[in-house]
Amino acid sequence: MSTTNTNKAVYDLLEPYSPETQKLALATRALIFKVIPKTIEVVDIKARIIGYGFGTKYVDMICSLMPTKAGVTLGIAWGTELPDPQNLMEGAGKVHRHVKLQSKPDLDDPALKALLKAGIAHWKTVRKARPVKIKTSKAK
Repeated sequence: MSTTNTNKAVYDLLEPYSPETQKLALATRALIFKVIPKTIEVVDIKARIIGYGFGTKYVDMICSLMPTKAGVTLGIAWGTELPDPQNLMEGAGKVHRHVKLQSKPDLDDPALKALLKAGIAHWKTVRKARPVKIKTSKAK
């Protein structure tokens, strides 16, 4: 995984895809940065996926971006636990769901932004529920 120069890694990951997919992926990336302030971007060239969240562990992931021949798949971490009144999400996984994006107008859907914001709220809830481990040293 590359976390040092994510811009180059993103462009390297997108290079084999059509110009349309590249433009949609970059527009999706811009939306993610806008909706999820201070997100950490982790590029996995081998898996052809870009993860976004507040840490490098799966529990800290909010979403992922996966370019495809037909567009972009926006993975929604913990999608099974998020509200989706517009039924944007697809998939049958136990935890993860996704939204298939085919064109830039898909990014203007308020329900998509609401999903990302719900992901942030879910992360905050899970983070608060996790016990904090405090290291203590034994006195001799």
